[in-house]
Amino acid sequence: MLSWMLALFLAQDGSAQAGSAQAVFVQNGLAQNPPEPQEIMRPQTVQPLPASLDTVPVFNSNSPELIGTAGILLSTFSPDGKTVPEAHLDYPLADRFDIFAHHVYKAEDPENLTSMYLGILVHNPGGATVDLEVLAGASYLSQPDAPFISLPDVVPFGLRMPVFAGPGSRVMGDLLQDRRQDLFSPSLTIPAGETVVLMNQPIPVATLEPPINGRSTLVRLRSSGPVSVASLAQPAGLDDEGSEVAPTLEQWQTLLDTGNLATPRDKPPTPIEAVPTQVIYGRVAGVSEGARWVATVTDDAEATQLTIPAPGEAVSYGISTLYAGQLGTGQVQTAPMLVRYPDTAYQAHGNYGVEYDLTFPLVNSTDEPQTVTVTFETPIKEDTLSTDGLRFFEPLPTQTFFRGPIQIRYRDDGGLPRIRNLHLVQKRGQQGAPLAEITLQPQEERTVSVKLLYPPDSTPPQVITIMTQ
Repeated sequence: MLSWMLALFLAQDGSAQAGSAQAVFVQNGLAQNPPEPQEIMRPQTVQPLPASLDTVPVFNSNSPELIGTAGILLSTFSPDGKTVPEAHLDYPLADRFDIFAHHVYKAEDPENLTSMYLGILVHNPGGATVDLEVLAGASYLSQPDAPFISLPDVVPFGLRMPVFAGPGSRVMGDLLQDRRQDLFSPSLTIPAGETVVLMNQPIPVATLEPPINGRSTLVRLRSSGPVSVASLAQPAGLDDEGSEVAPTLEQWQTLLDTGNLATPRDKPPTPIEAVPTQVIYGRVAGVSEGARWVATVTDDAEATQLTIPAPGEAVSYGISTLYAGQLGTGQVQTAPMLVRYPDTAYQAHGNYGVEYDLTFPLVNSTDEPQTVTVTFETPIKEDTLSTDGLRFFEPLPTQTFFRGPIQIRYRDDGGLPRIRNLHLVQKRGQQGAPLAEITLQPQEERTVSVKLLYPPDSTPPQVITIMTQ
């Protein structure tokens, strides 16, 4: 309880600092460096997830991650009449689609600490009015909304008691609970040929040292007709009293019509067909295909149950597996790109903002009670497994590879329904603590469901592991 309350206090304390230096161990009054991480191998199988991503398009704005100049971050507008046609991908969105944006601003001139605004415009290119419904959505800053802080590996949270570390973590927590932040109107009406501002929010840096801040955004929408979407960045204006003011629709429109892509550009990605020793995945800027992965995990395509492993054994299922990181499953879960800028990622590596909704109908086919755990873990990344199992580190290195919320639902051994909302933090190569532990009686079936939205600033892949004690 004490660690939970401490985490809750830290999560809402803007003075907490992001990141931490390598830990220093103290023994006999003398500071010592921590021991080097050593690899350990856990014999087991790793399986691909059944099913696949849905086909919901995602406006995916993550390049350049670090904004240096005003400009266009991503535009699906038509290039007709634009000063820089190649900055516009000409890809209308309709019906269900998501908007994801994750950007950082750092002021390079200490004499100019003006906020950088992030604007998202939606345009109706058709001849009839379009109704745009905001189903859920959230947008948070790193400072002061959601600083990167140190949290325990597992912390419970609730609707009125959020726990988070970083803006991506907080946004995913809101969307996991289908929340719509007040800054988003529940619906917008867009007349034919008109443009509206969906979001117009600052990334302030004036009070920060160093002057760097980030903003993460995820919005789920439904449109009654085709629309064009653009994300843009430009500095705040000043009023007569010298206070910052947000750019107007007219100023955003001028930038869209006459501006170029924002700089500096991120490193270009390694071509998918290449076989490099080190993969540069690149940052995403385009429309990716797939917002949710919904699956029931069973023994095979014809089965309705998932037989638990034999005592002492485990099976894992990949989460956010990707090119050069398939963990021996032969499965790339990464969302493909429908359109993209030539210098950005070939796939939506990391699946930032993608929801996984997985059901495990576990069955104990033995004649003895069996205790089973369900865990979420971050094994050492591999494409094909170099051993007969997954590799982990002990002790753990310092790099955080996952921080975000997860929900697990099941009936406990007393028959009571349990819904656990947990915030997880995992280092590279970390074995997970049990999210659920149940004892199945002989021939008993019990369902465990796991839901998460893959959080920005995490590093894939991960796994969900079913282990019999």
